Amino acid sequence: MNLSGAFAPLRNQKFAVVWTGSFVSNVGTWMQAAALGYYTVHLTQSAGWGAAVASAEFAPTALLGSIGGAMADRYSRKAIFMTATLAQAVFATMLTAAMVTSTPGAPVIALYALANGCIFALAFPSFQAILPELVPPADLGGAIGLSSASWNLGRVIGPVAGIFVYQQWGIEWVLAVNAASFFAVVVALVTIALPHQHYSHSPFLRAIADGFRFVRDEPGLRITMLALCLNSLCVAPFIGLIPAFVEKVFHGDKGDVGWLITAQGVGAVAMGVSFGPLSRRYGVRSVMLVALIAGPIALIVYGLAPNIVIAGVAMLFVGGLYFAALSSFSTTAQLRSPAALRGRVLSLNQVILGSVYAFSVNVEGQLGDRFGLRQVTIGGAALSLAILAVVRVARPGYSHTLDHVPTREPEPAAALQG
Repeated sequence: MNLSGAFAPLRNQKFAVVWTGSFVSNVGTWMQAAALGYYTVHLTQSAGWGAAVASAEFAPTALLGSIGGAMADRYSRKAIFMTATLAQAVFATMLTAAMVTSTPGAPVIALYALANGCIFALAFPSFQAILPELVPPADLGGAIGLSSASWNLGRVIGPVAGIFVYQQWGIEWVLAVNAASFFAVVVALVTIALPHQHYSHSPFLRAIADGFRFVRDEPGLRITMLALCLNSLCVAPFIGLIPAFVEKVFHGDKGDVGWLITAQGVGAVAMGVSFGPLSRRYGVRSVMLVALIAGPIALIVYGLAPNIVIAGVAMLFVGGLYFAALSSFSTTAQLRSPAALRGRVLSLNQVILGSVYAFSVNVEGQLGDRFGLRQVTIGGAALSLAILAVVRVARPGYSHTLDHVPTREPEPAAALQG
């Protein structure tokens, strides 16, 4: 694998600037995620509450994701994402103040997560739709992989830094650092100019319906969305249940939470760097299928792990394979959607991920309290493999349409907007 090719998107100055700003913000986000996850589970001694807080940030995308997609095609994507980032900074500052003046309970933390999730749902389609405007088409898969690597490199550094700051100075300092980190994204966006965006002028509800219809009628996107549903239902809940797994299965502490989250991030960073070269060499479909099969197998190993060290090793593979799947879903959506519909198509990824993940992590959290987190984690992964086997037998060659990417008309060249 050619590692220099993996970093090719960073040769584009605009992408490099946005990537750097996002990375700083991602570190702050993961500092907070690790600290708040442990804070909530330790405070309540409940996997259910930990799952509720984790899912609260994803649940709004079920209702607001498609609205965010329509906004991304109708208004300035840059302005939307900058405004949302500033709003997230304000909410993070408010939570910091609450921690300084009192001891917020799990319901308050869940409400904060819900508010943050609403902002994310409305803004993230704009960020995703900006990516093809920062790199040439040949570098798009690599750019998506490196964006995932940025998020997950933050996952590597953030939990360790967050738990350290939590232990030394208290959770309020973790939250304050996260609030400040949002301004790195704002500065990055202010310094770049984007190609002129051609706005959709159709009525809002019709615009949303057009996005749904396009995904329904496009065979490759239809397959990808079904695969995303399966992955979100059976595999993804492990993310929100890491703090509970540490607390209830291994009887660990803050450091063990940081270890598992960091291990997941290391695996995801490695895959983020590798995804571009792998998808160019073997094709996005092949990478997707390997991730969908090998990911649940790695999750079963994690569920069977006898101690935190072996669980961390398994989590390296779980993290890498899970984000290989997500990157393949996103790349397929980017490549198969026309520019005018890109925001709406990409938003459906978030709608599915948010709605199905929010449902499944809460169900697994409640079942985990009743039957055991090991059993629930292994059962979800086994169910995913069983469904894939049924599809393979009933519909051989079902995914082959993904090998044929439709040719899209190039976007008109354009004037720059600030």
